[in-house]
Amino acid sequence: MTSDSPRRTYHHGDLRQAVLTAALDVITADGPDALSLRDLARRAGVSHAAPAHHFKDRTGLLTAIAAQGYTLLADTLADAPDLRERGVRYVRFAAAHPAHFQVMFQPALHHPDDPALLAAKERASAELHAGATELHAGATGPAGDATGAPDPRTVGIAAWSLAHGFATLLLTRNLDDALAGRDPGEAFRSLAGLLGAARPGDAEAE
Repeated sequence: MTSDSPRRTYHHGDLRQAVLTAALDVITADGPDALSLRDLARRAGVSHAAPAHHFKDRTGLLTAIAAQGYTLLADTLADAPDLRERGVRYVRFAAAHPAHFQVMFQPALHHPDDPALLAAKERASAELHAGATELHAGATGPAGDATGAPDPRTVGIAAWSLAHGFATLLLTRNLDDALAGRDPGEAFRSLAGLLGAARPGDAEAE
């Protein structure tokens, strides 16, 4: 087999995803700093200039990975029944897509004004905060109104901090002993209930 033969396996339409997949493999193993467009071209079996045609530069590639990650996260969170389940899905997303997760929350790695990234982040943010807004709408104060309910932005920050912190500890292997093989999503569900991150009536507020 000649060195050119792998290039024939890729058609015009799937080269971009082939490079993304190769990049995700590198990030999972060695982190974003290990990325090289020339190395990714070798892995994908294409010319060294091919990745630059789709992503222009390394930052463009990382921006595309972040945008893809936010899209996947939004899909994962969609239609979650309550705030706690959004957190469970967030943790499971991180476990299933560790390379995306590493890149998404490092703005210095991205082109901040990229339209695809901005749209994906906005959609994911809307899904993340939906549970907090609905929790606020379903809460009432002593007078039967919502004056005693926590501010939805504050609730959203607290819930995100809990889920993101748990996911980060999970991916950095700091929870290996504590979980002892337990499903991370189930562990987070129990933790969120223990700390009051969700209320029994959350599902009814949907």
